[in-house]
Amino acid sequence: QLALVPHNIVSPQRNGPLMGIVQDTLCGIYKICRRDIFLSKEQVMNTMMWVPDWDGVIPPPAILKPRPRWTGKQMISMALPSGLNLLRVDKDGSPLSEKFSPLNDGGLLIHSGQLMYGMLSKKTVGASGGGVIHTIFNEYGPDTAVAFFNGAQAIVGYWLLHNGFSIGIGDTIPDELTIQRIENCVRVRKQEVEEITTSATDNTLEALPGMNVRETFESKVSRALNNARDEAGSETEKSLKDLNNAIQMARSGSKGSTINISQMTAVVGQQSVEGKRIPFGFKYRTLPHFTKDDYSPES
Repeated sequence: QLALVPHNIVSPQRNGPLMGIVQDTLCGIYKICRRDIFLSKEQVMNTMMWVPDWDGVIPPPAILKPRPRWTGKQMISMALPSGLNLLRVDKDGSPLSEKFSPLNDGGLLIHSGQLMYGMLSKKTVGASGGGVIHTIFNEYGPDTAVAFFNGAQAIVGYWLLHNGFSIGIGDTIPDELTIQRIENCVRVRKQEVEEITTSATDNTLEALPGMNVRETFESKVSRALNNARDEAGSETEKSLKDLNNAIQMARSGSKGSTINISQMTAVVGQQSVEGKRIPFGFKYRTLPHFTKDDYSPES
């Protein structure tokens, strides 16, 4: 009894689930919750065959005319226990009135076992406290939690098999305007580094408290180049839409992060070793390609 897997879904040590939905299924469950996912009657009937202990009743379609269509959210709701209620509000600056009919499908509302709005992601169906899995385990017990795992993964796995998902080079190519903005960010920061270098060589660089001039120089250059990376990254994030496959993976929490995406799309940025710029491995230079005593961003 003590060691049964279902009984150990939620750990008493950290009062949160130890198991969650991961990888393929997590990415798929995020995608199937999109508002533009609709299934035909044939697709719904096929999907229903994957619902464990299905009662043989197809839910009423969300759209009746011109032809019946079911939403992806309805399919996921088939895996949720009936009577489950859960409300999660996005912690952003929008007024409370907008939280209950969010334009961007933020937050989460499950009402009597039906997913009303919100995208299921790592926060809600991953191994995180206060999510769907935790709530089902506490309210309905271990067996229902296992049933949700099995049901959700079967439905999503089957749907994703037919919907398809892949990442290509196209997901990492920004539009023209973004490319210009990224180049501009990097150019401005490199200019800043040049100014810092000039002031250091002219002996006009004031040492920061607790540092000598060389340390001050390194610290200022590092900060400028890190800012270049962060600014380029935020420009990229603004430009990529939610239809982008790499962004979907990062937002669902299945793999990767926005930093990974900005490095693929915009600029890898400055590499630091132990919090400092790459040290001189050769005599007064990082690599033999550079002249000695070259402190430029490239070297």
